[in-house]
Amino acid sequence: MFKKLRNRFLIVNLVSISIMMLVAFATIYTITYQNVQRETNMELYKVSDFYHSPYNSSKMPRGEGQGSGTDSFPSDAMGGDNGGPGGDPNSPPARSVSFMIKTDDQWKITDTHSRFDMEDTFYTEALQKVDQNKVGDSERQTGQFALDGTDWAYVVDPSGDGHMIVFIDVTAQQGILTNLIYTFAVVGLIMLIVIYFLSRYFANRSIAPVREAFEKQKQFIGDASHELKTPLAIINTNADVLLANQEDTIANQAKWLHYIKSETERMTGLTNDLLYLTQMDDSRSTMIHAKFNMSDAVESIILPMEAVIFEKNISLDYNIEPNLTVHGNSEQIKQVILILLDNAVKYSGPKGAVNVTLQKQNNDVMLAVSNTGEGIAPEHLDRIFDRFYRTDSSRARKHGGHGLGLAIARSIVDQHKGEVYARSVVGEGATFYVRLS
Repeated sequence: MFKKLRNRFLIVNLVSISIMMLVAFATIYTITYQNVQRETNMELYKVSDFYHSPYNSSKMPRGEGQGSGTDSFPSDAMGGDNGGPGGDPNSPPARSVSFMIKTDDQWKITDTHSRFDMEDTFYTEALQKVDQNKVGDSERQTGQFALDGTDWAYVVDPSGDGHMIVFIDVTAQQGILTNLIYTFAVVGLIMLIVIYFLSRYFANRSIAPVREAFEKQKQFIGDASHELKTPLAIINTNADVLLANQEDTIANQAKWLHYIKSETERMTGLTNDLLYLTQMDDSRSTMIHAKFNMSDAVESIILPMEAVIFEKNISLDYNIEPNLTVHGNSEQIKQVILILLDNAVKYSGPKGAVNVTLQKQNNDVMLAVSNTGEGIAPEHLDRIFDRFYRTDSSRARKHGGHGLGLAIARSIVDQHKGEVYARSVVGEGATFYVRLS
């Protein structure tokens, strides 16, 4: 289930990112393409205006019609841009390769001009690439084509009874656009691969708490069922005994009734604890917090329990630093103290010892409740605050309770934005710490 959830997350993430990348790349390419086209058209118009110029036309050697082999500019016309530093004013402001073709109204070549010697067939092939159907009577018409591995841009100018077509080499500009596409493709592929692994990593991390919560929920249901199964079985068995002796008096059946009542009270305590935990986990539940004397709260729990602890032949030692205050709910904090102290007494064993200390640590107040005994194995320390969790695999009930006390204590401390944890040495005992501010 979680694998499918992760895969769906990856697919949605990759599709979303791919769409955004395509949109971004298409936008960049469109802007670059428009800029290249604009610069190309400007260059075409400059060269076309040069050929239209009467001054420059008189300076250019004219060929003797189609097939002329001397249709090139003189050497002094092959300088820089028109009017540029060191340039020749008679040289067209064109790119490195450009040429011009003049035709009559039937699109037959009447004259050609070029910086370089070109074969007549080249002019004919170039003219055939011009889209003649779109040429109007008065407006300039531009276009592009590829010929012999070279990209050319052209502009058609109607001139009198014919046409003048100016061509410039735009292979470099088209190469920029082609390289841009290849670059986008390679970069996009690399980014998708990187994003895939990053998304997979973060998807696994995002799903981990969900998986943990799901596993805890399953464990919780199993543990709750186990806790309820035993008292229900006892109640059912004792009810069968009563039904089997219907003629007997209540006094003679009192033992079975007491068993039923005892297990009913146990189930009532369990359901009350579960309801309390639910209320603590509900963020909508409100608690009244105020400053109270933590030292007095600890003493108010320890003093009434001294007699109970003494009867169990357990020694109690405590060191309470006076007048320590914290911000929170005093009744709930007292419940935490009672849970930890009761837990320490239960697991200290006969002739054991329990020690309680309360002291100021930096800006916080630290409560420590320790006891002698078997201690807690390291693998259990992180889970002892889970609901229904018990360190013994057989879930022995000799100490009573439901395994919810520490879970309640942690919920209360979390609500107070404090910290509760345990330290233990196996065979020596355990210490529970509560840090509040």
